Amino acid sequence: MIKSMTAYAEASHSENCIRCDVEIRSYNSRHLDIALYLPRSFSRYEDGIKKLISSKLSRGRIEIRIGIEDQSDEAVQFQVDIPRAQAYYRALVELKERLDKVSLDSGFSIKSDISIEQILEGKDMIKSAEKRQDDDLLIWETISKAVDSALDSLEAMRGNEGDNLAKDLMERINYIEDSLLKIESEAASMPQIYRDRLIERVAALIETDNSAKQSVTNIDHIIDPVRLTQEVAILADKSDISEEIVRVKSHISLFRNIINSPEPGGRKLNFLLQEFNREFNTMGSKSGRAELSHIIVDLKSELEKIREQIQNIE
Repeated sequence: MIKSMTAYAEASHSENCIRCDVEIRSYNSRHLDIALYLPRSFSRYEDGIKKLISSKLSRGRIEIRIGIEDQSDEAVQFQVDIPRAQAYYRALVELKERLDKVSLDSGFSIKSDISIEQILEGKDMIKSAEKRQDDDLLIWETISKAVDSALDSLEAMRGNEGDNLAKDLMERINYIEDSLLKIESEAASMPQIYRDRLIERVAALIETDNSAKQSVTNIDHIIDPVRLTQEVAILADKSDISEEIVRVKSHISLFRNIINSPEPGGRKLNFLLQEFNREFNTMGSKSGRAELSHIIVDLKSELEKIREQIQNIE
């Protein structure tokens, strides 16, 4: 089954006041490359999450962001920095005592006491603190279910995009197959074409007077038929593309099998495309006719369009 590597999905799951939100984006990549963004306090689950992803995806750049929230009444907690508060209080007491000594000379005294409000004016006396999550099993079940759900949605989208790609690729490979039939038909007529060309060239080289000139149709009386056949056979053998045609037919069959296979086929299709190009390059170098060359150039252009599509296949 052909799947696209470009997709987006999101999912959420809650389990006993623990909520997990997952967002996944996938892009083209030669290998499976996972970028996981997870709250630091839950980093112990990173390996498990990556294993879940690799069990369902085999290729692509995967960016996954996971948010975990404790929705229980005890989730919001604060932590008092006692040492900091004590140090701040002592600093305030020392300041008050010094100011009292200075004010005795002027007959003025600071009579106010140090209040809790003054202490709280110090920076970071009370900080918000995350509730420690000790129930690993509960948290992992919540995360795994959310990730599984997001991956299923991602796979569905990749599958839908893959169906469209597969349809386009099938149309293009059908076009290549039809064009190959034209090449095969043109190639079958090559020996006769070489024979006619050879006779025309020999006729042009024969010097006779106007009364003794031989027409091309009567040139066989001058040329040894056996030698002519040998030369035509040599030329035909040098330009024979029958083996390349057979291999391209085999590649077309394999191409369709990969498209219809349940296994990821992006790498195989990319390799097979190189083999197509190799065969068509050989045909082009052997081709002695403009008609054949034009067909092959057109097919190589079609292969380039297929190559662009394959880059997006898992």
